[in-house]
Formats: sequence, C-alpha cells, structure tokens
Amino acid sequence: MPFIKKAFYIEKPIKTFLFLIREFNFTQGEAQRVISKGRILIDGKSIYDKSATIEGHIEIVYFEPKSRGLKPIFITDKFLVFDKPSGVLVHPNSMATEYSILDEIRIHSGANANATHRIDMETSGLLLASRDKDAERFLKGSFERKTIKKGYLAWVDGRVDKSFSVEEPIKIRDDYSASKHKVEISKNGKYAKTDFIPLYYDEKLDTTLIECYPLTGRTHQIRIHLFHVKHRILGDPIYGTTFKDANSYLEGTLSKEDRLIATKATRLLLHANSISFNYGCRYKIFSKVNFRKMRSEIYRGREI
Repeated sequence: MPFIKKAFYIEKPIKTFLFLIREFNFTQGEAQRVISKGRILIDGKSIYDKSATIEGHIEIVYFEPKSRGLKPIFITDKFLVFDKPSGVLVHPNSMATEYSILDEIRIHSGANANATHRIDMETSGLLLASRDKDAERFLKGSFERKTIKKGYLAWVDGRVDKSFSVEEPIKIRDDYSASKHKVEISKNGKYAKTDFIPLYYDEKLDTTLIECYPLTGRTHQIRIHLFHVKHRILGDPIYGTTFKDANSYLEGTLSKEDRLIATKATRLLLHANSISFNYGCRYKIFSKVNFRKMRSEIYRGREI
C-alpha cells in the first residue's frame, strides 16, 4: 500500500506544519496540504487546522511509493516520460489505492516529482512527469498555455475514409439520472476542437485505426467527439453503451464477458501516442507501444 500510517510521540508542543517540515523535509505548502487532506490524526480523528499545535501521541498517513517495475521510456534532468498501461491510475484517488503511476514517478525521481497532466485510467500511453518543483511549474504552465501538443491513436467503430475535424462545445453534465456520460455536446459548453486522420481500415472487423489531435483539453474530449460523429471508440464503457451497462461499469459490477459484448473490446482502445513541447530544446516523443496490435483486444466474435 503506498499510503501508510505511522505513529509518533511529540514531547513538546509544536505547530503541526513545523513538525511536518522538520520530520519529512516538506515545504510549508506541502505540509499544509497534508493537514488539509486530514492525514494528521489524534485519537483516530483527522485534524484540519493548519495553525494547530500538537503534542503527545499522533498518527500521520503519508505516501510511500512501491514500484511494480515500470520504467520511464525517456528521461532528462528535468522530466521523465512513462508509457502508462491501460487500467492504471495516474494519481491515487483515495488512500485505499494500491498502485498508481505516481508510485513509479516518486521511486525514480523522489518526493518532489509529480505527474504534470492526467490520462483517464483506461487510456494507455505517454505520461509526462516533472522531476522537481521548478519543472512542474514550467510544464503545467506549458499545458495551460497550450504549447504542449499531444497525439492519440484509437480503434473506432466503422469505416473512416478521410480526415475530418469535430468542433463542438463540451459541457460537464449536471444530471446523471438519464445518462452516465460525464460530458455532453452542448451550446452552453466550452469550445473544443479535435482533428482526426484515418490510418488503416480493417474490413473484417469493420474498424478504423485513426490519429486524434485534440486542439483543446476538455474532459473526455476525444471520446465524446467520436461518439458524436457515430464512430465511438471500441471498448468505451460509457459512450456508446446502454445506461444499464454504463452504470454497471461505474459500480464495478460489469463482468468481463458482458463488457466485451457491450463495448466490442476488452478495454478502451485509446492510446496517447506522441507528445511534443519546448523545454530548452524541442522534444517530440513517441510511445514504444505498437498500438496497431491492439486489434487483438477487439471482440472475438469479429475475427481477425
């Protein structure tokens, strides 16, 4: 477990954030974030007061990374790049999360290393991580300024013969009682544009491998844009399935067999394949995964 609980005995009263700074070599900001997340416990209960004084017996929950052997595919003194497998979170979403890419980032580059963007759990491919706080600020700022460009690959339903763009605004849904889609196309949404380029059509599987270039960075942008033009990504358990199947997936009760039939693949067949940006010089980094071979994950009823 990456989150562990450790007991301490504090003989003399001390400000909570000062204790964390001295014990864990945190910055003041890092110490205050630990407090605000309720990871300081007295008598089993979290304290949240950043100015509180503590003494006696306390417990602290903190992140202790554990590696599963995933290594970066590219590394400099400022950043590193991983090929994230499908099914793995970038960050732990709770203290019960057993493993995430953050484990590997911290194992390779220490406590100040961090992911600089997010990839959906089921999306595979390139994840850019910073190795220190200065690099984190620069790279996250580059994403905000849209100077970092990402390219994706996807296996989609049906035949795509020519390049096209989808320029439709995207809105986070307010109500999930009728649909489990996290986002929707809406005139009240935020501007979004994605370019698509077909690479290969498999007639037997009736599926097309396409390149996807999001020019904006909205939640589920590629997924909803492809669903909107009726070329949903194979394996997508939310966009293109029934309400019942999507709900079962979100509740963790959809069996592998039912998912395969409902989505036509074992996993979401979306892959972050390239990333390009400036950091001292121009970098363009490609995934080492042969995503074309992911056809093997498509429903066996549609034989290759």
